[in-house]
Order: sequence, then C-alpha cells, then structure tokens
Amino acid sequence: MFDPATLKLNVDPLILSALREDITSDDMSTNSVMPQPEPGTVNLIAKEDGILCGVQVFQRTFELLDPTIDVAWNKQDGDHIANGIHVATVQGDIRVLLSGERTALNYLQHMSGIATYTHRMVEKLKGTGIRLLDTRKTTPNNRIFEKYAVRVGGGYSHRYNLSDGIMLKDNHIDAAGGIRQAVAAARDYAPFVHKIEVETENLEMVKEALDAGADIIMLDNMSHAQMAEAVRVIAGHAEIEASGNVTLDNLDRYSDLDIDYVSCGALTHSAPILDLSLKHLRQKNRERR
Repeated sequence: MFDPATLKLNVDPLILSALREDITSDDMSTNSVMPQPEPGTVNLIAKEDGILCGVQVFQRTFELLDPTIDVAWNKQDGDHIANGIHVATVQGDIRVLLSGERTALNYLQHMSGIATYTHRMVEKLKGTGIRLLDTRKTTPNNRIFEKYAVRVGGGYSHRYNLSDGIMLKDNHIDAAGGIRQAVAAARDYAPFVHKIEVETENLEMVKEALDAGADIIMLDNMSHAQMAEAVRVIAGHAEIEASGNVTLDNLDRYSDLDIDYVSCGALTHSAPILDLSLKHLRQKNRERR
C-alpha cells in the first residue's frame, strides 16, 4: 500500500492527470442523463481469475473527484479473486461513479494484470532460489503503479530509476572505452554503498567484468550453455542476473542455473489486463426501473 506522503506527492498528481485526460471540460454523457446529484451504488465484479492489485488507486480515483465517496472492499491487494465474485461496492453521487469509472478501472485492471502475470512466473520459479525482477520497461508516468503491482504479485523491484542504481550497459561501456574503464569510473563517482552492475553478452565480457570488480554481472540474451559456463567462471565472486526476452513460456530454461536473479521486462510491458467491471448501478433507496 502507498503511504500517505507517497500518495499525496507522487500518486495523486498522476491520477489527476489521468482524470483530466478523460474529462477536459465536462462529462457530457453523464451530465445529460443525471443533471443533479443523486446518491447511488455500483458493484465491482471480477470477470476472470487472478490476483487483485490497485484497490487504493481505484478508490483514490473516485475520492479525488468527491472525497465523500465510499468503497466497501471484500478483497484486498494480493488476494486471489475468481470469475464472478463481488469484489467491492462503490457508493456516492452517481455522477461521480459514472465519470470516474473508466479511469479507476484502467488502473485496477492494468495493475491486477501485472500482479497476476508476476504471480504465475514466481510460482514457476518456486524452489529454485531465483528472484524475479522487474525492469525500467514501464509505461511512461505509470512506473509507480506497475512496479508496485510486481511486488504485489511476488516479484522484486530492480532499480526504480536512473538515480537508484548503477547498471553499465553496452552503450555506457562503449562511451567509457571498455568494461574496466567503465567500472573504474563508476566506482570513483558513486557513493560506496552502491553496487555496480555490468551487462555482458558473451563469456569474454563476463571475464572482463569479473576482473574489473563488478558486484553484479548480467548475462544478457545468452544461450543456456553460455549461461552455465558463465556461472562456472564467476564462481560466486559476483551476483548473477539473467535477462533477455524472458517470458512465462521460457522461464524454465533458468531453473537449473545457479543464478540469483532473472529480470523480465514483460512483467510490465506485456502483461494482459485482468478483466473487472462496474455493474448494477442503482439509485439509492429506489428500485431499478
């Protein structure tokens, strides 16, 4: 869950921006059929099985339109939900329920989809000792939501942004003139508490990174045989991360390797949404006609 400071400083502005994108002047559809305030309720229903994530963001979307909106939750982040279950009831001014519906659902469906996909991958890695990491391959201005969803699904966060850690990729290495030079420059520049990770593409680069004193060595897009040999060469002298087109379908190729992490961009850029819907809108104290 987001703490109050994070919610106010970093989450609320993004939700407000999303609401402004959807309501530039007024909600013509809603205001034409409901010109005056009218209390009502609507139910949040799951339309497929998965892991729920984003309840706070869903609720906050309505609260930013009207702080008197109330959401009664039957499930919370991280809970398994099944097709057809009643997840929550939203109560308040019907105009707010209608205007906030799509933005609130967009967040909840997307975050729940990421949590669900992450959970399935974590289950496949169970018993291997390998941690599943996300990447910076996130939707612009949605990183805080997407990385949170990975954690809810059981995954771990790699560096949050460029200020959060040192990863020397191919272009950094080229810019510095080589792995040894890049690691030395990073060691000289960074605070001593920061680890230095080096991306490698072959065994020669692995040996160079090891000799240069890298703390973490990424094995990027290597074959299984190359990775196995790299693990033998590193021999516990650095942490090992494997990466490169990792998906649920090919995750098994890492399970027998003595590595520490597998990073997967697909967690945030390719996870399908989890289908949820707001249904059965009704005016309070009045039967549906």
